[in-house]
Amino acid sequence: MKKLLIMMGTAVFLILVSACQSSESDENDNAKSTDPLAPLEETAKVVIAEDGSASGAGFYIAKDKGYFEKYNIEVEFATFGNSDEMLPAVAAGEVDVAGGISSASFFNSIAQGIDVRFIADKGHNNEGSSYFTFVVREDLKDDITDYEDVKGKKIAVSTQNAVDHYIYNEMLKHANVSTEEVEFVLMSDFGNMMSAMGNQQIDLALQIEPLITQGENQAIHQRFLDATDYAPEAQIAMVLGSPKFLTERRDVAVRFMAAYLQGVRDYHDVFIKDIDDNGEVISIMANHTALKDEDLWKEVGVTGLNPNGYIFEDDVEKQYQFYKENGAIQGELDFDTIIDMSLVEEALDIIGTYEE
Repeated sequence: MKKLLIMMGTAVFLILVSACQSSESDENDNAKSTDPLAPLEETAKVVIAEDGSASGAGFYIAKDKGYFEKYNIEVEFATFGNSDEMLPAVAAGEVDVAGGISSASFFNSIAQGIDVRFIADKGHNNEGSSYFTFVVREDLKDDITDYEDVKGKKIAVSTQNAVDHYIYNEMLKHANVSTEEVEFVLMSDFGNMMSAMGNQQIDLALQIEPLITQGENQAIHQRFLDATDYAPEAQIAMVLGSPKFLTERRDVAVRFMAAYLQGVRDYHDVFIKDIDDNGEVISIMANHTALKDEDLWKEVGVTGLNPNGYIFEDDVEKQYQFYKENGAIQGELDFDTIIDMSLVEEALDIIGTYEE
């Protein structure tokens, strides 16, 4: 009888233990299922069209620091010769994410039926240290010191009816100088601008980093004030998303955006807040971009990237209107559809906003 009671007690105990374990397992499963950023059950591949530009920092850092892997996302970088090849691939969902530079041809492609979305910031100037700004020839730096001094000068710009041209136009308006009072020199290669400066063929140029800093170090040119004086919210580049990625793969897209923003925040911590990370972010940037000199990364004006993801929507439309007034746009665009910050907002609701 005593043996029977012991056996019955043991059975009850085992049942209770099993029930508790089952309850804990259910709770863990429920917690996992309600975690909006739990790792994906199956590895998801995300294809990014990126060519090693500095504005791709968020992608590179998130990849190398394991932020994508944390959500069971595998990223693959793809390169295209130009936007004419890249945009259709994004629209078709063959590429999930890409970078877009503002230009009339870019907007025209969208107006003609290429369906893509602007989903996050991928490049703007930082106040006082713009990565895309004007430089003045070294021997003229004492003669051209303020905006009105550009009157009568030869100014090189890399692209017509693109963000370069827009910034050039904003600078002239700020200087109260008409386009007829300067000579617009179209020079597509930034490296050639350096040579033209050395040969005294041009007086100013809208130049880009790291050539701005390299030219200063070589006494070829000097920074001419700063682009944020007259174009403080110029949206230079945007992260593009495939509509299929945003809808059919939303669970992947939200996790992708959360990882991307974490990469951008690490970048912002190092380059804007000057937080020491023992050189990890600079090493990642040197590994993925054409600028391999890690010491030079400490000197250059870096691409601005919003740690909360938002783009300057009003400026995007302002650029579009500029191209349209120049007769370079065919067709109308619905920016309420094209600019889609919903993915950024959904990610921010989960990971929180970045505090400066």
